[in-house]
Amino acid sequence: MQDTQLLNEGLALMGVGMGFVFVFLTLLVIVTTLMSKTVGRFFPEPVAPQAPIRGRAGAPAGQDDDVMVAITAAVHHYRRRHRR
Repeated sequence: MQDTQLLNEGLALMGVGMGFVFVFLTLLVIVTTLMSKTVGRFFPEPVAPQAPIRGRAGAPAGQDDDVMVAITAAVHHYRRRHRR
């Protein structure tokens, strides 16, 4: 065999191998995408109920004052016990 023939056969084999890998990976992506869509269609994720937004508008003013008093008392108690 001559060197040019050997080189041509090597390049042909490389082209076939790379083509096979490219086709396989393309099919893998397509099949994975189709499976994902199929599972999403037949088994959709349940929609979680939307929790009400808790903020200042929903809480009475008395509760805010009680919380502020409790936090202040806790900070005062902590500072009294952990003096430097």
